[in-house]
Parts: sequence; C-alpha cells; structure tokens
Amino acid sequence: MPDASSPIGIFDSGVGGLTVARAIIEQLPHESIIYKGDTLHSPYGPRPIAEVRELSIEIADELVGRGCKMLVIACNTATAAFLHDARERYDVPVVEVIRPAVRRAIATTRNGKIGVIGTEGTIKSGAYQDLFAVNPQVEAFAVACPEFVSFVERGITTGRQILGVAEGYLAPLQDEGVDTLVLGCTHYPLLTGVIQLAVGDNVALVSSAEETTKDVIRILTQRDLLAPEGHKAVRTFESTGDPETFARLAKRFLGPQIG
Repeated sequence: MPDASSPIGIFDSGVGGLTVARAIIEQLPHESIIYKGDTLHSPYGPRPIAEVRELSIEIADELVGRGCKMLVIACNTATAAFLHDARERYDVPVVEVIRPAVRRAIATTRNGKIGVIGTEGTIKSGAYQDLFAVNPQVEAFAVACPEFVSFVERGITTGRQILGVAEGYLAPLQDEGVDTLVLGCTHYPLLTGVIQLAVGDNVALVSSAEETTKDVIRILTQRDLLAPEGHKAVRTFESTGDPETFARLAKRFLGPQIG
C-alpha cells in the first residue's frame, strides 16, 4: 500500500498538465512526483470520449501500479471522460481539474457571465456547463478552441498567427459580455498573454492549476499522506512519444530544472 513517502501520479494528454505539476512542486516541495504525458496520442480533444477513457485507463493503471498515493488527472478532456470510472477503479484518491476551476470562476465573476474555452471533447461533454448550471446566479458560455493545443505542443505561444486564431475563437464570448474566462485545458496557461490580449484586461482569466493544488493539499492532509519534512523528493517526467520534444517543451512549463 502507498504511504506518505510514495509519489503523486499526474497525467495529461501531453505537456499541458505540467502547469498543474509545477503548481504542486511549488506548494509541496517535499512531494515526489511521477508525471506521464501521453504525447503519442495527443491531442485528446478531437478523439471520441470512449477512446480517451481507454487511453486514460492505460496510463492511470500504470501510475497506480507503480505505487502512487494519489492520482491527479491533469487534463480536462480526460477528466470529463474518465473521472467517474477512476474513482470507482482505484483505492487511492483521485483529483481532477474541472471542479476547482468552476469554484474559482464563480467566486471571481462580477456580472455572472462566465466563458469557458476548451478542447472539442471537453466542451462537447458538457462537464463545465453542467456544473455551472447548478448555480442559478451564473450563466456559462462555452466555446471549443481545437487549434490551441497543437500550437502549444509545437511551442508556438505568441505571434500574429496565434493571436488571430484566439481573436476568432473568443469573439462570441466577448459578444456575450463575459467578465470571467475559464481556461478549460491545462495547455492554455501558456497562451495567457495572447488570450488576455484577445479578450481585454477587463476579463479575469481562471486557470485550474492553483485551485487543483489546493485540493491536493487538502486531501493529502485529511488522509495524513503529506510527505514528511526533509523527505527527498524524486520527480520523474515521462512521455509516451518523442522524449526530446517532450523535454524541450517541458522546460517551457517547468523551467530548466525538471528533475
């Protein structure tokens, strides 16, 4: 059975989940981590939900089998496809990225109009829309941004081309008058500058990384699974695809030291 010194397992369809990993490392420096990016099958967004579920099961089974004390699904599309099954399948706690972002958005909005952007899979699943619908004080508007992930995975996060794409995607949300925008994909924080430029400074951007980390801390504390002070953290970052491309992109998310 895993104990307090066991690693936290984190997985995503590619490098986007490293935004979550980075927040966990900053807040919990004593924790060991095994990160798995499924770059071989990235992006998950256009894939059928059933296929995303099968891909997620394969990676999550491996992480739990390697003794991880917690599983963090650091991918919105995988969360929408796999969260319910994961919580039934594994004895370790499972943390996801959608509910934390919804909580923060509801706390942030001033006019009750919230925009959500994500992959086709996440938006089609209705995962965000269903959670916002529970609160009658807010109105949610969702738009799929299918090209964003491929830009980030290629390392393109600035420039006129990506800005033009962003402006096209976000125009309907601006027309609705949203004052808060949920970045409903863990790749999107690397596009924060471009997205903010496209929507204007009066729109608050919500990323789930920090809120997800709060859930990680809360659950580990409740279950007495926080790594002890002085525990030497071992951090492993792996991908299912080309390791050199993954390492190059990982440095953009984590900085030069990813070990």
